[in-house]
Amino acid sequence: MFDKVLIANRGEVALRIHRACREMGISTVAVHSTADAEAMHVRLADESVCIGPPPARDSYLNIPAILSAATIAGAEAIHPGYGFLAENANFASIVEEHGLVFIGPTPDHIAIMGDKVAAKAKMKALGIPVVPGSDDPVANAEEASAVAEEIGYPVMVKAVHGGGGTGMKVVASPKDLSAAFNLARTEAKASFGNDALYLEKYFERPRHIEVQILADAHGHVVHLGERDCSLQRLHQKMLEEAPCPALNADGRDRIGRRACKAISSLGYRSLGTLEFLYDDGQFYFIEMNTRLQVEHPVTEMISGIDLVREQIRIATGAPLGIRQKDITLAGHAMECRINAESPDSFTPSPGRITEYHAPGGLGIRVDSALYGGYHVPPYYGSLVAKLIVHGQTRNECLLRLRRALEEYVIGGIETTIPLHRRLVGEPDFINGDYHIHWLEKFVGREK
Repeated sequence: MFDKVLIANRGEVALRIHRACREMGISTVAVHSTADAEAMHVRLADESVCIGPPPARDSYLNIPAILSAATIAGAEAIHPGYGFLAENANFASIVEEHGLVFIGPTPDHIAIMGDKVAAKAKMKALGIPVVPGSDDPVANAEEASAVAEEIGYPVMVKAVHGGGGTGMKVVASPKDLSAAFNLARTEAKASFGNDALYLEKYFERPRHIEVQILADAHGHVVHLGERDCSLQRLHQKMLEEAPCPALNADGRDRIGRRACKAISSLGYRSLGTLEFLYDDGQFYFIEMNTRLQVEHPVTEMISGIDLVREQIRIATGAPLGIRQKDITLAGHAMECRINAESPDSFTPSPGRITEYHAPGGLGIRVDSALYGGYHVPPYYGSLVAKLIVHGQTRNECLLRLRRALEEYVIGGIETTIPLHRRLVGEPDFINGDYHIHWLEKFVGREK
C-alpha cells in the first residue's frame, strides 16, 4: 500500500480522495493555486504545496509544478480526480516516467478512449453496439454531408477530443450542416487544440445510461450496475440516479455482462465508465471515461463499495477483493449537482459563503468542500456540492431528496438548489419519464 499520495485536483473531489486515503492509512499531499490557499482539502491534508497562480493553466494544469510538488513531498503516487489532467495520457505517461504511480489506467488506454472515434471503433470490434455515424474523422463539410445522408438527419457533429458539450452541434437538415460543422471545428480547435470532427446519428428521446466497471491487473472485471444521467443541460449532467427507472433486471444484466467482456478483452485496469444512449430497448456506446465520475456516489450508495478505495488498491497491483457474485445492489440513490450559478439564468455566482447548513439524517450524504466564510473563486468550474440520497425504494429516495433540498442552506451566493427543488416536483421526473433533452425543454418552459 502507498504511504503518501498527492491529490492533483481541488474542491469536493480532492476532499473525497483525501477521506478515502485517510481511511486507508495513507498520508495526503494537497496541491493548490494561490486562490485555493484556504480551501478545505488544503486545510485537512497532511501536507500542502502551492503550485501557481489562480488560472488553471498555471496551476492545476501545470504538469512540471505538480511533479515538483510530488518530488518535494516524497509522494509515491498521484491521484488525478476528475477534470483537469485526469484523462491526459501525456500526464499519466510523464508520472510513470518519473517513477511515480498514476492512480488510473495505463496511458495507452487513456489515449485510446480519449479519442472518441478510436474508442467507438475499438468497442465495435469488441462486440459493443455503437451509435451509427462516421468510422473516421470527417475532413470537411462535404464529406460530413455524405455521411449525414447515409445515416439520416438529424445528426450530431462532435469533436473527436471533445467533452462537456463543447464542439457539439445538432443539425436538423442539410442546409444547416456547413455552418454547424465550421462552428464546431472552431470550438474544438480553441478548446482542445484539435479540430477533428465526426458525425453521429441524433436520437430524439434517448436516455443516457452508463455502466460502472472495476478491473484489476489480474484479469478480474466486475460491473456495479448502471446510472441514469439523462437530466442534462447543454450536455452537462445535473441530476443522476441509480438504478435507471427505465431498465429491468434482464436489461441491466445484459449490458453489464457485455461491458465486462469488452473491458476484459481490452486488458483494461482501474475503474472506468462505459456510456451509452438507450433508445427503444437498444444500447449504443458513445464513449468511455477512464476516470472517477462526478456521479460515482450514487453507485457507492446502492452497492456499499468505496470506488476510490478500490481504485487506489488496484493501482498498488492488488487484485479485486470482490467478484460479480458478491455484488448486491440495494435500494435507490439520486445525486443533485449543486452549482454556484443562478438557478434561472445559470450565470456563475462566485463569492463568499455567509451561511452554510448541510442536510442530514438517514440516507443523506453531502460531498462538498464549502464552509462558512469560504470564498468560492471565479476561476474554476461552478460545481460546489453534491447532495446524494439513498432510500429502500425510488419513492422513498425521492421523498428524502425533497426533504434534504428543503434543509440545504448555502448563503452569500446563488446556487441551483431552487432549480432542483422545482425539478423533483415535476410529474415526469416523479414517474421516471424523461430523456436527455427533457431538462432543456423544462428550463425553457420555465422562462
